[in-house]
Amino acid sequence: MKHDYYEVLGVEKTASEQEIKQAYRKLARQNHPDVNPGDKGAEERFKEATEAYDVLGDSDKRARYDQFGHAGTDPNSGGFGGAFGGGDFGGFGDIFDMFFGGGGGGGQRRNGPTRGSDLRYDLTIAFEEAAFGVEKEIQIPRHETCSECQGSGAAPGTHPTQCTECHGSGQVKVNQRTPFGMVQTARTCPTCHGEGQMISSPCKACNGQGQVRNVKSLKVSVPAGSEEGLNLRFSGSGEGGKKGGPAGDLYVVLHVKSHKFFERDGNDIYCEIPITFVQAALGTEMEVPTLDGSVKMKVPEGTQTGTVFRLRGHGVPYRRGSGRGDQHVRVVVATPTKLTDKQKELLQEFADTTTQQQQMGKKSFFDKVKENLRDAIG
Repeated sequence: MKHDYYEVLGVEKTASEQEIKQAYRKLARQNHPDVNPGDKGAEERFKEATEAYDVLGDSDKRARYDQFGHAGTDPNSGGFGGAFGGGDFGGFGDIFDMFFGGGGGGGQRRNGPTRGSDLRYDLTIAFEEAAFGVEKEIQIPRHETCSECQGSGAAPGTHPTQCTECHGSGQVKVNQRTPFGMVQTARTCPTCHGEGQMISSPCKACNGQGQVRNVKSLKVSVPAGSEEGLNLRFSGSGEGGKKGGPAGDLYVVLHVKSHKFFERDGNDIYCEIPITFVQAALGTEMEVPTLDGSVKMKVPEGTQTGTVFRLRGHGVPYRRGSGRGDQHVRVVVATPTKLTDKQKELLQEFADTTTQQQQMGKKSFFDKVKENLRDAIG
């Protein structure tokens, strides 16, 4: 029995494409056969994760899976996989064309309520806005139910009438010769185009379509701790439904601008601070920029370039729960340039009065070699 693909990848059903990709990459690295030679369990988990990503990583396959489950993506399941995937019902496409007028769907009546399409809006926000949250007002162009005709498509005071050709069914029966003899098939009514009804006096506001194009203003609350690729779902804010059908949903996809000073990894942020040779040697207390403003950070004497200091609680707030990540500050010792003769003389005097170990701040390579030789000799 196949497991739920979302459970296989360990993500929610509302997960973004980026979240699905990250989850798959993590599982693939953990369970790859090259990393786990001879481990059949890891190999099976790798195959299962790959199969899940093959479906959820494709927007069309994912939509079919969400609606029909495994049958929506597996052409061998006897379900809807072949039909919705552009297949031919296991090789019988031509026969279905003969009997049902094109894949079995050509004769369906279309005059019932229809759900509106989902919409996507890409919203770009600043680094700090993603960290602490922000409220944005966006403009969404979409189709909405016509207020003049209430979605009927008929002019006010009139009503659609039943199609006299198909008597409201949206289909007409046609005799067709096939290799099996003369058969009767159902086709879309050419008069009402499958709607089952006719509009003699179309609404002027929507030209008989039942919908009008409009721009909706929507306030989007971006939660603190948001990150690149996060999907925010707004139920009922997508395209309007037809003939009384529900509206689709709106998905706001976040894009976060890079910062000139900070880099982010999860809820931790990283930065690099230059310090002078004197500050590194003697120690200092310095102002360090954070998301909350400058804070004092103590640099002990003898600090080496590349040393990383942690400022607890100065990272990005957690989107779920309380607390924040940390800020990691990497110091880089700057080498002085454009020295005067006097400064060079003082530095040379410093060099003459100190050992190489003192200048390096640690044992030199040659000191370690000498120690190893002494230990070997005993």
